[in-house]
Amino acid sequence: MPSNIAEGMTRPTVKDRTKFLHIAKSSCAELRTQIYIGMEIDYINREKGYQWVAETKEIAAMLTGLIRRQADYDTG
Repeated sequence: MPSNIAEGMTRPTVKDRTKFLHIAKSSCAELRTQIYIGMEIDYINREKGYQWVAETKEIAAMLTGLIRRQADYDTG
């Protein structure tokens, strides 16, 4: 996720930056899926796993805010 954000912020257009924020958000969803799988196969402690899932949801919400902010820059 951080690498997607960093790469996107070096892009010259708002459209490109927004695209990479969406990719970062998708990577966050992929991570959440891997955490659930890890818990299902008893590789990740459920308490810790649910904590990480909650954190991925917080990060996704932050990314949504950044995406909206980019849209504000695009229009204004």
